[in-house]
Amino acid sequence: MDEFGYTQTLDRSIGKFASFAAGVSYISILTGVFQLFYFGFSMAGPAYAWSWPIVFVGQLMVALCFAELAGRYPVAGSVYNWAKRLSSGTSSWLAGWLLLLSSIMALGSVALALQITLPQLWKGFQFVGDGTGPYDFAMNGVVLATIMITISTLINAFGVKLMTRINSIGVFVELIAAVLLILALAWHVVRGPEVFFQTNGFGEGQDLGFFGVFLIGAMASGYVMYGFDTASSLGEETKDPKKTAPKAILRAVTASFLLGGGILLFGILAAPDLTDPQIGSPDGGLQHIVLSVLGGPFGKAFLACIVVAVVVCTLAVHAAAIRMMFAMARDNNLPFSRQLGKVDPVRRTPTVAAIVIGVLAVIPLLVNVMQPAIFTILSSISIVLIYLSYLLVTVPLLRNRILKKWPLVADGSEPGFSMGKWGLPVNILAVLWGAAMTVNLVWPRPEIYNSVPPFEWYLQWGGVFFVAAVVIGGTLLYRLKIRHQTGVLAEHAAAVAAHPSSNDPRYDAQEEAVPANAVMATEG
Repeated sequence: MDEFGYTQTLDRSIGKFASFAAGVSYISILTGVFQLFYFGFSMAGPAYAWSWPIVFVGQLMVALCFAELAGRYPVAGSVYNWAKRLSSGTSSWLAGWLLLLSSIMALGSVALALQITLPQLWKGFQFVGDGTGPYDFAMNGVVLATIMITISTLINAFGVKLMTRINSIGVFVELIAAVLLILALAWHVVRGPEVFFQTNGFGEGQDLGFFGVFLIGAMASGYVMYGFDTASSLGEETKDPKKTAPKAILRAVTASFLLGGGILLFGILAAPDLTDPQIGSPDGGLQHIVLSVLGGPFGKAFLACIVVAVVVCTLAVHAAAIRMMFAMARDNNLPFSRQLGKVDPVRRTPTVAAIVIGVLAVIPLLVNVMQPAIFTILSSISIVLIYLSYLLVTVPLLRNRILKKWPLVADGSEPGFSMGKWGLPVNILAVLWGAAMTVNLVWPRPEIYNSVPPFEWYLQWGGVFFVAAVVIGGTLLYRLKIRHQTGVLAEHAAAVAAHPSSNDPRYDAQEEAVPANAVMATEG
């Protein structure tokens, strides 16, 4: 940590499997695939499954770039700290700001997934009404999500050892359940793969035909396969992180692709009736297929495993958000940085940040009760912000490659991972993919941003307005206030401040960046 200008304040106790589990649980195929299958299927039918390998290839390009950076800078708040070493102060702060906001919103979205599964597992989990009232589904979802976030806050505040232990057990259960589910669905296949090559009337009468609805349905995959950088964001708490984190990132995204793809493939092939409207309904979806195919105790057992996946996914998203808030706060790059950057001396975890994020994540949930359209906008935008924050890393990384400033000239330290000659083409593809996916996600389609009444133009354009407000507002906040106080807080500064390397691309950025090892004794 001295190399990066910080003192070691967090508990370095995470092993190889726990690091891998952190990335897998954030992606969480049993959470995301089951939560969003109904949406992709309702938009483009069985052929929407082709979006899964397409999204994987694009995200793998990003993951490879991240693996190189994780092999050099395995520091908390990975995306923020990587951008800090690749670009200007404004750009790097914006990368952290966007990812922090998106993680807080994503935390609520993930916890809401319990509403799709728990009442199907046992009707007693429908605490509000019987599920038939106009607000029963939404209100009960908020109750379940709030309980889940409260539990996650307590676990994350207690310490990283407890969090990773629960997370690792949960991921082990999720992986075993995913493999068994694939085998069970494969055993019950009732149709051939030709169904994936048929449009079945989807897209007729729509702009761009089937391709147009496929782009919408592809969001169901794009909303799932991200968050693999979590393995590196826990780098300060990981043993031998320069080697462990890059491998964990690549293994997490690859394992998620293989298992998630298997579930999608055999789930569609085993569905008794693909014309069943329940498959494309939010209270049915893939859960409905599993219960229809396996039925009885086996179907219920797999639904229970999905609940486990949602729980560990919530823990992982919360943990990643905590590390981002902590990383920015110790650089005095947030309001109330001194409080948010506090580390409990016994548990060695950012307890205040854990509690603050838990509280902030519940607030958007309350909107879901009476205005689900607005919450849908916020949930969608949280993913857009993540893709934007990733671009704020891959774009300056590409710039530095072109200027021959990356990979770094040998500085005496061993890089944990390198793409060698493949670095430039992979980086170009990562940037092109990230830009295309961002445009696709933020495009003001009524199916995404105004799918339920009231149908208003400002709701349809809500995604564009929200992203613009967050980016412009964040930039102004940093330029007018935050940048004048930036500097590592004294309690987090290394005893002997590391000198910036002449190879550090920050010092050649067009905009002068603030050195990471600048120490501030007081805030503000």
